[in-house]
Formats: sequence, C-alpha cells, structure tokens
Amino acid sequence: MTKAPAVTIPTEVDDARPMVNGKLAGAPQGVILLAGSCMPVLAATLITPVLPSMSDFFASTPGAAALVPLLIGIPALVVAILAPFAGGIVDRFNRRTILLLGLVLYALVGTMPLYLDSLYAIAASRLAVGVAEAAIITCCTTLLGDYFAGQRRNRYFGLQAVVTALAATVFFALGGALGATGWRTPFWVYAGSLIIFAFMIPLISQPVGNGRSRSERAKLPPIPWARIAGPCIVAIFGGIVFYAVIVQLSYVLTGIGVSATAIIGLASAVASLATAAGAISFKRLARLQAKLLLPLGFTLAAVGLMVIWAAGSSFALVLVGAVIASAGTGILLPTMLTWAVAGLSFEERGRGTGLWTSAFFLGQFLSPLAVIALTGIAGALQPALGLLGIVSLVIAAIIFTVLRNRSTTDFLK
Repeated sequence: MTKAPAVTIPTEVDDARPMVNGKLAGAPQGVILLAGSCMPVLAATLITPVLPSMSDFFASTPGAAALVPLLIGIPALVVAILAPFAGGIVDRFNRRTILLLGLVLYALVGTMPLYLDSLYAIAASRLAVGVAEAAIITCCTTLLGDYFAGQRRNRYFGLQAVVTALAATVFFALGGALGATGWRTPFWVYAGSLIIFAFMIPLISQPVGNGRSRSERAKLPPIPWARIAGPCIVAIFGGIVFYAVIVQLSYVLTGIGVSATAIIGLASAVASLATAAGAISFKRLARLQAKLLLPLGFTLAAVGLMVIWAAGSSFALVLVGAVIASAGTGILLPTMLTWAVAGLSFEERGRGTGLWTSAFFLGQFLSPLAVIALTGIAGALQPALGLLGIVSLVIAAIIFTVLRNRSTTDFLK
C-alpha cells in the first residue's frame, strides 16, 4: 500500500491543525475520516426497512421472529466486545493499517447475505461485520482526536454526529428504495467501503505521538477509569435509547398498517434528519456542558417515545414522536462522545475511545432486547416504547442530579 506522509498530532492547548510535510492538514483528512465513520451507521440503518420482509421470508426458520431484528444488533455486540481491544491495539500499533484492513473486511463480509440462504449463516456474517466495524469506528474516532485539538476537535466530533445522522437518512431511504426490489438488494451497498478505502490510502497517515519511541509507546499509562467510567455508563443507556427508534420504527409502522417498504424507508429517513438537526445544534449548545445537555437529550427522547405510545394507529403522530425522539438522540451522541474523549491524552485516546465505543454499541445490541422485554410487560410494541420513554426520563433526572454539582469537561477547552 502507498504510504502517506507522517502526521504530527496537536497538543491539547494547541488548536492548530497537524502538519503534513510542512503544510496544514485538515479538511481532506477530516472529510475522509467522517466518511469512514458512516460505515457502522450503514450497518445499523440500511437493512432496517427490509426487516419485516426478511421476517416474512424466514418465517419458517425457528427463532426468526427474535433473530431477524437482532441482525442489526449482532454487529453492535461484536463491537462492544472488541472495541476495547481495538483501542489498545491502535494505541500500540499503526492506526492507519488497522483502519484500511477494516474497510476491506467490511466490504467482503457485508455483501455475503447477497448469496446466503440460511438465516443463521447471515447472522454469522453479521458477526464478521462487527469485527470490521470495531476497527473502523475506533480508528476513525481516534484519528479525529489525534489530528485535531480544542475547538477544531470539538467541531469535528460534532460533524461526526451530523454526518453519520445524514448518512443514516440516506441509507434509510436507499434501503427502502432498494428493498422494494427484494430484501437482498440493499446489501450491495456494503461494497461502498472500498471507495473510502481508495481515498484513505493517500490521505490518512499514522500520527506521531509526542516524539516517543515505539518501545516507549508500548508502555502505556493506566486507563483513566475515573475519567471514562461515567461516560461509558451513560453511553450504554444512550445506545439503548438511540437505537430504539432506528430499529423499532419499521415494526411500529407495519403494526399500524403501513406495509410499503419505500414509505417505511422514507419515514425512517425523516426521523434521521431530526437526528442530524439535533447533532447540528450541539455546536451552539456545547457551552451548556454535559451536565445539562445529557438530561436534555434523554428528556426529548423520552417525550418522543411517549408520543409514539399515545399515537395509536395515526401515522402522522408516530412520525412526530419519532422526530422528537430522534432530535433528542441527535443531541445525545456528540455530547456523550465529546464528554468521553476530550480529556484523554494521545496514549490514552485509543483505549478510551474503544471503551466508550464498546459501551455505546453494547447499548445498541441491548436495545431490541430491552424493547422485547418491555413488550412482554406492556403487551404491545408502542406501549413498550412508552415505558422506555419513562425509563429515559428517570435516567435524565439521575444524570442531572449527579452532575449538577460536579465540574464536567468544558467542551471548548
């Protein structure tokens, strides 16, 4: 592979961009890393509109009713397990190489359902997708933290949430449109990671960490558990709430009589635009800090979920609830990520990012399971989402109470 020029990392107090062969590097590296960050989002959203069709196709397969919705969550479980190890690996070895290998693996295993006829084999391929996701998201987020500092890093983390939300909008609509020709068709889009791979070869290089030698970098400082534990705990709950609408909206719409895959994809895309709007607002809201933004995000998500509960068979009200909930989770995502990563050093950043990613994706995996459990209590899907909304309100109150008298990271430093 062609080797890109070395990049030095900025310090926490230096808001300048890193230098590449004496020139300022920023937009090209930032844009391609943001594009790479969209790959895990693709895995979670592209096939959502075709889940009901897959459920019908595999109806005779034992356990299909529970396994098909988990096809979205299976990669997340793998990311949750592997991301901490991926973080340790990228702190010790070459971030660029791991990222490129992850993109190739993503294309290879992501397209396997095009020719697999067994639901269990498809589930196994989704496990491999999770391995690729763990490498991609950990490396992309870590490299954004390496390449940028201060307000510039803050902007890129905010942009990461915005771009991934907008990408989700496109993938929802694309999945719905392609799914109209058959549930397998959307899986072709996974090959798009090879395009990103081609652009990353010349643009992305391995950062140089504060001039330390390889042997010195192998002796990493301890993980700052006191700094990262809180953000990781919140990320688990955030992941559950964040993916509740993403995974369940298609089933809610099917339950009220909306059967057209294209309409389901369009509705999911509209909700995803609300996520993007919430993420865009983070730039202006960042001065409020985590102690206020986290409760705000969870509260909006709670209100939206309870509107879906109260909507009954009204398509318009279900969509309104999905938009409100998605706006809240759009605020949550960049807030949680920036809160977790902003205070970490270069030698801590890969592992810290990996731990946060693990927690968030664990929440993604647990989301459909939590909804299944709540459905058993409530008796139906929409009341179950309402109960999840109540839980989200309780979480908002707990976070506000715990953080209000504590000094949390100032995102702008």
